[in-house]
Amino acid sequence: MDLTRLVAEAILSASADAVVATDHDGIIRVWNPGAERIFGHPADEALGQSLDLIIPERLRPRHWEGFRRVMATGASHYGEGDLLSVPGLRKDGQRISLEFTIVPLKDEQGQMQGLAAVMRDVTSRFEEIRGLKNKLAEATAPPSPH
Repeated sequence: MDLTRLVAEAILSASADAVVATDHDGIIRVWNPGAERIFGHPADEALGQSLDLIIPERLRPRHWEGFRRVMATGASHYGEGDLLSVPGLRKDGQRISLEFTIVPLKDEQGQMQGLAAVMRDVTSRFEEIRGLKNKLAEATAPPSPH
């Protein structure tokens, strides 16, 4: 086995981040232990399922519109390495905040075969920031007349 393959397998299995890859149709083909931990679905439940498994229902139409555009054109309006923020959905129905990057998966001819995403659960950080913003707003608000 070559070193590149060993490194890739080690990163996939040891990453605390979720690594999820889909085929051209948005069917999950790679689901690492980080994805199991973040989303709550074991790999055997997630593999072969649609990405709808982790996308909140109200966001699905917009997601699939963008997904189909990227599959058709090979181009995303997000730059290389841009960090994106979106809500995600856990198995228990809990909404979580995610930051992620996407990587196009192209064959030797440059044709789109799917997408990979590396995702991190940042829910606690988002909640901390929201709390701090609320405290700041309260502290700077003019006193209410009694």
